[in-house]
Amino acid sequence: MQTIKSLFIILLLAGISSCSNAQNNGPELYQQYCATCHGADLNGGNSGSLIDGIWQYGASNNYKFRNIKFGITHLGMPSFEAALSDNDIRSILKYMDEAEKSAGAVKPDLVKEAEALDYKMNIEVFAEGLDEPWSIDFLDPTTALITEKPGRLRVVQKGKLQTEPVKDIPKVLYAGQGGLLDVAVDPDFKDNGWIYLAFSHELKNGEDRTPAMTKIVRGKIENNTWTNEQTLFEAPHETYRTTRHHYGCRIVFDPDGYLYFAIGDRGAGYQAQDVSLPNGKVHRIHKDGSIPDDNPYLDDPKAMESLYTLGNRNIQGMAIHPETGQVWATEHGPMGGDELNLIQAGKNYGWETITYGKNYNGTIITEEKRREGMEQPNLYWTPSIAVCGLDFYTGDLFPKWKNKLLVGALKYEEVRLLNIEKDRVMHDEVIFKGQGRVRDVMTGPDGAIYVVLNNPGTIVKLLPKLE
Repeated sequence: MQTIKSLFIILLLAGISSCSNAQNNGPELYQQYCATCHGADLNGGNSGSLIDGIWQYGASNNYKFRNIKFGITHLGMPSFEAALSDNDIRSILKYMDEAEKSAGAVKPDLVKEAEALDYKMNIEVFAEGLDEPWSIDFLDPTTALITEKPGRLRVVQKGKLQTEPVKDIPKVLYAGQGGLLDVAVDPDFKDNGWIYLAFSHELKNGEDRTPAMTKIVRGKIENNTWTNEQTLFEAPHETYRTTRHHYGCRIVFDPDGYLYFAIGDRGAGYQAQDVSLPNGKVHRIHKDGSIPDDNPYLDDPKAMESLYTLGNRNIQGMAIHPETGQVWATEHGPMGGDELNLIQAGKNYGWETITYGKNYNGTIITEEKRREGMEQPNLYWTPSIAVCGLDFYTGDLFPKWKNKLLVGALKYEEVRLLNIEKDRVMHDEVIFKGQGRVRDVMTGPDGAIYVVLNNPGTIVKLLPKLE
């Protein structure tokens, strides 16, 4: 018995030693697998530097890990899944982190100029010092509203961020991906004063991890105080979930006055196909919360009356085409499979029955990418760029971009410009990159493009540079 015990201890110590060595062999592994492209000193070669503080394809170690393991094949970055173990990759990441710190790398200050195919641009700071800004909209040409995810509604007036947030806004569940999400100003605001909010709402039931779901309200602001609140959508409480991610949510209005909003699958992809549940869907209501009499699922006694589409994983970008009135949306895929979709009544967008993405650990969600009765995306991104805010450009400062689609991306820290003909994407161009995670993007009343960077908590505006 003592011999077996001694042998066990020897094997255990050997295992610990092996793990320790695995965590210390980062420099050797880097030289073997990475140095050819990124330079023996990590300063770059055929590919970029790894110690300059700039990460174009995701700055967190989770993103870096997946980029090494699964590759970014369309950019020439191969997958190392077969060559490197997970511990090997972590060893390389540890070596890279230490080298970056040793080099004193810091993220560069916000750039003041940028260049796209059609325009050179000046970049100005519109608001800074914000705490996880999520959305922006304008009350008038000189007054903007900004949501901060922890639960504050901020006001920028005549170019100055007001010190005091709006008082008495709804209490939100600030946890995980939840918090105060979208703000939308009524198209008839001058006449009715309505402002709409989307947020994660929790039930108080005495449990440690209370159920929550996306909720939509509207109200007015008087003397910097939220008043006259009306609940427009609150899902049946038995449908609330204790997960803390995939809430959606964007709010848009079409030319006929309908209000559209999206709720993410709340981490339960299979529920996106269930018409009796609110999550994983686009909803359509009137601006007062009542149900349109031509909503597509009204004849199904099991369906929620507000449902407009099914099978949407986690929409965080919605926009109305200024000429056609069509609803377009971007939704997060898992690892790969971010989608741009034309949203149409009664359509099923497939999640999680069909997808172009995989689970975050690389395992297969489903072998199916197409199925009869389910829509194909108008465009998909693999690997995922983490698509977010969305808007059609409607201003006059960039006339060549009129009616083109602005797409924000969190992971890749960029704004893309898409040229769409009918339902086809003809061109996709990056016009702004590397300044922070882009949570929202919109055309301002002055024709500038406003970009919400939730890290570093700044909103910038893009203006054409005068030659």
